[in-house]
Amino acid sequence: MRVSARVDYAIRAAAEMAAAPGQSLKAETLAKTQGISVSFLETILGDLRRAGLVTSQRGRDGGHQLALDPAEITVADVVRAETGNLFDIYGHRPEDMEYTGAATNLTEVWVAARSAYRKVMEDVTLADLVSGAFTSDVVDLIELPESWNSHGPR
Repeated sequence: MRVSARVDYAIRAAAEMAAAPGQSLKAETLAKTQGISVSFLETILGDLRRAGLVTSQRGRDGGHQLALDPAEITVADVVRAETGNLFDIYGHRPEDMEYTGAATNLTEVWVAARSAYRKVMEDVTLADLVSGAFTSDVVDLIELPESWNSHGPR
């Protein structure tokens, strides 16, 4: 599983805005706090605005803030704002993939993987992310020792 810098930055910027509800934060402030390029972040903020997750106001007192309560925006919403979907196989939905021979059942594996990924991403809101108060399902996964090993159990 590979998460792009764009998605990572979008989630980090959204988390900063979630931590400051009702405040307009300048792109420069968000970028500096998270160590992100301002110009790159501005394009990401535009994506989040177009997705209806962020509002922006120009001017000296302007900035960016979440358009909704942080408890109403999931990490999945932010990912979708950047990628259009949560999980694909080089641009295709898992259920649209067709394999032959020994790989015939790979479609089912991709569908199951997407379901597991979706469950976590849709269970975590920006409010949860900022507070660290995750659902029990997410906590159970976090607490598995093999979750912290990038190669799984050996």
